[in-house]
Amino acid sequence: MSFLNAELARWRAKPLRELLAGAVATFALIPEVIAFSFVAGVDPQVGLFASFVLSIVIAVFGGRPAMITAAAGSVALVAAPLVSAHGLPYLFAAGLLAGVFQVLFGVLRLGVLMRFVSSSVRTGFVNALAILIFSAQLPQLQGATTVTWMMLGLGLLLIYGLPRLPLPGVRAIPSPLICIVVLSALASWLKLELPTVADLGKLPDSLPHWMGLPALPFDLDTLRIIAMPALAIAMVGLLESMMTARVVDELTDSPSSKNRECTGLGVANIAAGLFGGIAGCGMIGQTVGNVKYGGRGRLSTLFAGVFLLVLMVLLKPWVAQVPVIALVAIMVMVSISTFDWHSLGALVRHPRLSGVVMLATVVVTLGTHNLAAGVGVGVLLSGVFFALKVAQLLQVQSHEEADGGLRYTVSGQVFFASADAFVDAFDPRLSEGHKVVIDLSRAQLWDITAVAALEKVVSRYRQHGVKPRVLGLDRHGRTLLRRVLREGELAIEDAPAGR
Repeated sequence: MSFLNAELARWRAKPLRELLAGAVATFALIPEVIAFSFVAGVDPQVGLFASFVLSIVIAVFGGRPAMITAAAGSVALVAAPLVSAHGLPYLFAAGLLAGVFQVLFGVLRLGVLMRFVSSSVRTGFVNALAILIFSAQLPQLQGATTVTWMMLGLGLLLIYGLPRLPLPGVRAIPSPLICIVVLSALASWLKLELPTVADLGKLPDSLPHWMGLPALPFDLDTLRIIAMPALAIAMVGLLESMMTARVVDELTDSPSSKNRECTGLGVANIAAGLFGGIAGCGMIGQTVGNVKYGGRGRLSTLFAGVFLLVLMVLLKPWVAQVPVIALVAIMVMVSISTFDWHSLGALVRHPRLSGVVMLATVVVTLGTHNLAAGVGVGVLLSGVFFALKVAQLLQVQSHEEADGGLRYTVSGQVFFASADAFVDAFDPRLSEGHKVVIDLSRAQLWDITAVAALEKVVSRYRQHGVKPRVLGLDRHGRTLLRRVLREGELAIEDAPAGR
């Protein structure tokens, strides 16, 4: 009951502020959702229906209040090749499967795995996303006329110039929305022959309706087609949503449930697919705008989706006349604002390996057009480089004791990356006829490779007629020894007091 009361209290807290913040987020959503639908190669209706359903479901089931979730650019980029090659039904099927993956991710409480995505990988992710969004606009500019280029320049001037004007209330309305209104009015007044949103596909004229499962054969061929795109959508959506949730955590100084967000996003994407919408994820720009204007609870997220659909149904005749070049201008702005320009200077200031991870993430993503593949390579490289750094910290120091024996003091971490260096630090030929002590009180053995390395060192000494004493192995190392070696095969002594 206490949990339910707390949830109800969050829904009732300052409703007017929440509604206004959600409305502002809606105005920021309209141009980008249409533009992202254009990038994905689907009708604007598909992106708008998805954004409405996603907002409703995530407002209830999500783990981060005040976060705006809708059809996003990162998912659109992953979805575009699937739509182009196989059609819309396969996109809906991939969205459903992606939602299932995300629900499993949350149920298994794997949200903690996002901690393994380093800052360098996240930077590479957003930079690659920005480049892909920008490159997706280039086909619209091939063979463009002078008028088209002038309209693009005017759109960018409005987007970037208006917020800088010292006029009261000029920042209350998002400049991308003003860009759409001005360019649409200008194109209509001058009767310019420019492609419009109506040329992109169908706009909504009613509420979303239940479509159910896609009309596809449920066989291995279908699974083969949608499996990898679905996994890519799931991973990219989770990564961007987790990044957005972290931003809101910092802005509001409040925690969020990452595992609940994983499950909630999965349920929302399943619902979006069943209502004929594309999969989505958290949107950083719109979320920051929602929080900036006072959104703190779930009501602002809910209203952003509801208000979006109301506006689109009521304003359909006007939205249909929006020039596509206005959407291109907005997407160019999105790509510029998404790119982390500070990362270019960081390549010089930060450690070289961090730069390699970031660049590898970008290069693999651009080469494969798969954000999930880029992140996977980045995480893999981060792990390898970290292991190499830790392995280099291993030290084995030897000194002669009063009785003529040799004591080896091991400091650091012994695991698969440092095991060979550990073995090479011991030379049994130097110890023939002497006592040998291996002191592990300052070291940790982490895996079976480390245990095998210790056993190998001891075995080599025994072959030279020396039976070394092994001291100070910690509890974790002793447990590994008992699991890997036979009873009595290697005796371990406690380190003397004071060492």
